[in-house]
Amino acid sequence: MKVSFTLNREPVVVEVEDNATLLWTLRDKFQLTGTKYSCGIAQCGSCTVHLNGNPVRSCIMPMRTIEGKEVLTIESLSPDGDLHPLQEAWIEEQVPQCGYCQSGQIMQAAALLEKNPNPSRDEIVDHMDGVLCRCGAYNRIIRAIQKVSSKS
Repeated sequence: MKVSFTLNREPVVVEVEDNATLLWTLRDKFQLTGTKYSCGIAQCGSCTVHLNGNPVRSCIMPMRTIEGKEVLTIESLSPDGDLHPLQEAWIEEQVPQCGYCQSGQIMQAAALLEKNPNPSRDEIVDHMDGVLCRCGAYNRIIRAIQKVSSKS
């Protein structure tokens, strides 16, 4: 089947199998490997991307539901090579340890800040719930988000 959608602000058309998911289409058809596979059942959040401005788990998102929609991946946050403020804060707060969940964490945080540029700590914790970090860097993640929100 052919699916037409907007990917990182560019219109695209892709031919995929009927059972294709957004995650594997991004990785295999577009070589956008920033979006990670981890659990495969939408429980960890490593595969988080934005679909029409909302964070979604791409590992279970069927391509047949993407027609005509807008998808943004971690690669969209720094299209010209300049780091996004969240990416800068991640570095400043030394968030990554293993780094595997970071693209999902950052995309989840970016969705929050897009809708609420100055969230409270409780709003950050609530919004980030469900994006797991096996290294336990949650306090650093919260500090990085607070750092960006305080600049707005």
